[in-house]
Formats: sequence, structure tokens, C-alpha cells
Amino acid sequence: MRVQEMLTYLAAALPRFTSPATRLLALQCALRADTSAYIRLPGGLLRGMRLCGRRELWEELEHAGWLRRTASRNPHVEAQLLDAAVLAQRPGRQVRARAAQWALCPATLALPSGWAPAVRLTAVVLATYTSGEAGSTDMEVLARLCGHSPHQTEELLDRLVTSRSLTAWHYFRETDEVAWHLSPQARVSRTAVQQ
Repeated sequence: MRVQEMLTYLAAALPRFTSPATRLLALQCALRADTSAYIRLPGGLLRGMRLCGRRELWEELEHAGWLRRTASRNPHVEAQLLDAAVLAQRPGRQVRARAAQWALCPATLALPSGWAPAVRLTAVVLATYTSGEAGSTDMEVLARLCGHSPHQTEELLDRLVTSRSLTAWHYFRETDEVAWHLSPQARVSRTAVQQ
């Protein structure tokens, strides 16, 4: 729930077509910020997200007026969030830390390692709308949270089927709803994480 709220906030706070990698970075920054809106992301975390050394992502967030880097010494990056609205949305630090960790590897939708940020962000968004073995939401909502057009979002959903994270997905044009089903592998991974 916390991740879904933060993704919705970021969809409104960032320019519409902010890159998926930048959105993933912003999500971690927003969830890991302290009470003074400062963040310090370790190099290991950035490497694990495949975002280490990607200056253009930080520049994209700075250009949007969302944050300002205060230090960039290997192996970590420090910054301050400039959007006061993010501070008003946060619960306690422990809740946000758990949400940040969950967003790195959502238990409801396991992905093979090494996938591109666009696919990873789509998986995180889908996981926030998944209950049990299936999920659904409006295509417009899904596309907005992922920072893509509906057509690009359809292609990313196809990639999740190819990776066997989803068994299938369907787009109901008359209602603009997208529905999906988790693959048996994703359900097994989810059960293992919960035990």
C-alpha cells in the first residue's frame, strides 16, 4: 500500500514521461528520506538496482526540481528532496524502509535478475495492484504510474509474460481495464518469501 501511494505521488510530482529508471530511483529516494528530506543511497543499493554511475537519472530529477544532490562520493550519493509534499505523505521511518525494500523485490511478482528498469518498474506497479493470484487496474493508471504510453505498457506486459512472471494479461478496451494472472513460478516465489 505504501509503495502504491508513493508511485501515485510520483506520477503527479514528476514530468509525465520521466524515464522508468529515474522513477525507480525517485521511489527509493522518497521512501528512504529522513525527516529532513535528506537521502543517502549506498553504492551497493544503486549497483543492485542497475543504476550505479547513471548521472543522467539524478540530472533528470534535478531538472524536474524534485531534488538537489548534495554529495556524490563513491560509493554513495547524497541528496535533498525539494518537494515538501513528499514529507507530508510519509509514515514512520521503519514503515518506509520496509516499503523501500519491498519495492526492490516485490514478493507478489518475482522477476529474473538483470531485467531493464522499465520492466522492473512495471512489475513493481503490477505487484501493488495484485491480490492473490491476479490483479487489475485501469490502463490509464498503469501507463501513468509507469511513465509510458498505453502501447508501451502493453509491450512491457508482453515481456512479463515472456519472462514467465505472468501467465497472461488482457486489456478490456470497453472499460479500459487491464487484468493479469501470476505465473505458478511467481506464486511459488511469493509463498517462499512469506514463510
